[in-house]
Amino acid sequence: MSPRTRRAVFSVTVFLATCGILGSVISQKVAAQSASDESTLRDSLKSFTSVYSVVEQNYAEKMDEDRTDKAIYDGAIPGMLHVLDPHSNFYDPKAYAAMREEQHGRYYGVGMTIQPQLVDGTPSYKAGIRPGDLIISVDGKPTDGMDSAAVASMLKGPRGTHVLVTMSREGKDKPMTFDLVRDEIPRPSVDIAFQIQPHVGYMHVTNFQETTAHEVGEALDKFREDGPLKGLIIDLRGNPGGLLNQAVDMADKFLQKGQVVVSQHGRVQSDQVYSASRGETGPKYPIVVLVNRGTASAAEIVSGALQDHDRALIAGETTFGKGLVQTVFNISQNTGLALTTFHYYTPSGRLIQRPYDHMSLYDYYYVRDAANPKDNANREVKLTDDGRTVYGGGGITPDEHIEPLKANHVQEVLLSQHAFFDFTKHYLSNRTIAKDFVVDDAVLNDFKAYLKGKKIEVTDEDIAVNLDWVKASIKQQLFTTQFGQNEGFKVEVESDPQVLKALSFLPQAQALLDQSKSKTMTAQK
Repeated sequence: MSPRTRRAVFSVTVFLATCGILGSVISQKVAAQSASDESTLRDSLKSFTSVYSVVEQNYAEKMDEDRTDKAIYDGAIPGMLHVLDPHSNFYDPKAYAAMREEQHGRYYGVGMTIQPQLVDGTPSYKAGIRPGDLIISVDGKPTDGMDSAAVASMLKGPRGTHVLVTMSREGKDKPMTFDLVRDEIPRPSVDIAFQIQPHVGYMHVTNFQETTAHEVGEALDKFREDGPLKGLIIDLRGNPGGLLNQAVDMADKFLQKGQVVVSQHGRVQSDQVYSASRGETGPKYPIVVLVNRGTASAAEIVSGALQDHDRALIAGETTFGKGLVQTVFNISQNTGLALTTFHYYTPSGRLIQRPYDHMSLYDYYYVRDAANPKDNANREVKLTDDGRTVYGGGGITPDEHIEPLKANHVQEVLLSQHAFFDFTKHYLSNRTIAKDFVVDDAVLNDFKAYLKGKKIEVTDEDIAVNLDWVKASIKQQLFTTQFGQNEGFKVEVESDPQVLKALSFLPQAQALLDQSKSKTMTAQK
């Protein structure tokens, strides 16, 4: 057996054992195995070894180390895991390092993303770099022909080190060079939090990483600086989830002490129940949680817990339905394995995971049931604390349905042509704006002239039909460039039809809160 073959067999042996063919979980629990299990394992390894040996000896191209790694890391192991379920996943050294960086929510660099945005408060932002500036060279090395990953890699480095970045900007005759000092770049979970109405807070939670619950707490404290809250919108749209403990700690801030947040049931380890350990403090206020089909995993835990305990009204679309718990195991050679070990259940007993058998990965992720969202005849029925009906069978069904946003043809044309982004570079090349800026007729005429100059086929009538959306899009992009990402986000949120709809549900959320208080007082008498 060649060294490459032995290496391949070793890798697969580790992962077969991890995935439970031996019935054990590495570094967690090892159980005695029957002779038949061991025989099955030997037969499986023998079959794999035979197949790989034939490939190595007869493949049209030489099986060098890179090709071997690709066959194992990108082929055999992921293929085996995807047979089990859609979410068990293998991380090669590069992907494993990126995953750990994402969980920590920070890295060291200058705070530029190789796309049309800039991170507020970072070295690049403070130096005056704008979205749309083109990176010509990094430390004197031209970026021509480089992909975004290669450029991003050069911008990252140890904290406190310098990097020279040369950039071009529309309206500037000569390139600009910035001497940037690398620093810790935060990746906050709560990327925006502000009072969208007097004493009504809005927070957008992007994921669940190590700092999420703390960030949510900070946002709540900031809201209360101006007096008691009268309402809160928690936006979990597109939130893919993350760390379980952060979901539990976030839900803890809105529930009563001792209330169950989530339970998980598995095969190897004991079932676990997670409850609020501290509970909500201060006066209660109505909450609307905004969700969509991209809301998954830990975000569904928070949504389900607040719905089951009647603490919040859930609005939007039925969520993704990702209720499989992955435990991440560190494997040899700086690789990792996210292996499904439990299933999530909401406090009322709803299984969050939707069915995934007998379908492709593509269908699982991208093809969803288009049935009427109000048709719950065949769905699992559970009751909340106050006796409201909620539905299981996969995902969290909202209390109030909100239609998804869909761009019309004119909007698709303008967005696909990057019209607002490019117009912003042009408009701000020789002027600045203040925070009382409004998109008036003069700005609209400039925008129309710009579209005509770029031969983007949008008529004045098209603009008139989409006038509110066009004005909001122009202002959002101008504010992002002039004042930073957060100010741009605020403009976007304040004109978002789904957010405005969620705000209209605050009276229903208040009624839900009043009903819960009334039942609590009756029970205490």
